[in-house]
Amino acid sequence: MKDSMVAVNTFKNQHINRARLLINCPDQPGIVAAVSQFLFENGANIIESNQYTTDPEGGSFFLRIEFECTDLKEKTTALQHEFIPIAEKFLMDYAFTNVATIKKMAIFVSKEPHCLQELLWEWQSGDLMAEISLVISNHEDARTFVESLGIPFYYIPANREIREQAEKRQLQLLAEYDVDFIVLARYMQILTPQFVTAHPKRIINIHHSFLPAFVGANPYERAYERGVKLIGATSHYVTNDLDEGPIIEQSTKRVNHRNRVDDLKKIGRAIERNVLARAVKWHIEDRVIVHRNKTIVF
Repeated sequence: MKDSMVAVNTFKNQHINRARLLINCPDQPGIVAAVSQFLFENGANIIESNQYTTDPEGGSFFLRIEFECTDLKEKTTALQHEFIPIAEKFLMDYAFTNVATIKKMAIFVSKEPHCLQELLWEWQSGDLMAEISLVISNHEDARTFVESLGIPFYYIPANREIREQAEKRQLQLLAEYDVDFIVLARYMQILTPQFVTAHPKRIINIHHSFLPAFVGANPYERAYERGVKLIGATSHYVTNDLDEGPIIEQSTKRVNHRNRVDDLKKIGRAIERNVLARAVKWHIEDRVIVHRNKTIVF
C-alpha cells in the first residue's frame, strides 16, 4: 500500500501539466492541422500523437494526442471551451483528460483469485496507475488478502435468484466510492442490462477463451472436447450481448493432445492475468476508443 501511494504521488507530480485529447469524427482533410495549431496557440507541446482512419474517403477518423502545457490546471477550463468551435466544425466526439487525475477502479471477483492478484501486484509495484477503491465479491475467499493491502472488501452474495438485490447494493457502493470504471477479474455472474447500461464502455471483463470461440461457460472443457491446438483469453468491454462486447486485447498459447482440462486451465490462467492487466492499463492510459463493436487501441 505504501509503495503504491508513493508511486501515485510521484506520478501526479511528474504529470501535473500533461493531458490527453481523444477524438473520433468523420475523416476529412485538415483535422490534424487544426488540432495541432490549436495546441500550439495555447502553449502546448505535443508529446505523443497517434491517428487512424477506417477510410480516407468518408471513413471515421481517430486521434489520440498527449501534450504538455504549463499551468494546465488553471488553463483546463479555457482549453475545453476554446476547443468547441473546432469540435463543431469537424463533428468531433472528443474528450480531454488530465493525466495526473488518477482513475478510480472497482474490482469484482468470485472464487478464482489469479486475475485479482495480478492487478493488485501491478498496483503495488506502481505499474498500474489507478486507485483501487474497493473489491466486491460473491465469495469471502479474497477478503484477507485484499484487506491486508488496506483496500475495502465487500462480500455481496449473488446468484440468479437475488441478482437484482445484489446489484442494487453494488451500484450503491460504486456511487459511494465515485468509481470511474469496473474490472471483472473472473467474476462469474452475468450482469443485468440495467447494470451494464449504467456503466457504458466502463466495464472490462476477462473471458477465458479466444473469442469468438467458446462463448459462455466452461470454455476450457469445450476446448478440450474439441481438441484445439491453441487456447487463449480475451479482455473486452461488457455489453448486454454475452461475451460479444468490443475486444480490447487477446492472447493465445499452443497446447497439444497431451494436455488435459486441468492443464488447459493452468496454462489459461497465465494468459488471462496478462491479457486483463494490459487491457486495464490501456483503459487507464486512455488508449482505447470504442467504434461500434470494435476498438481502436493506440
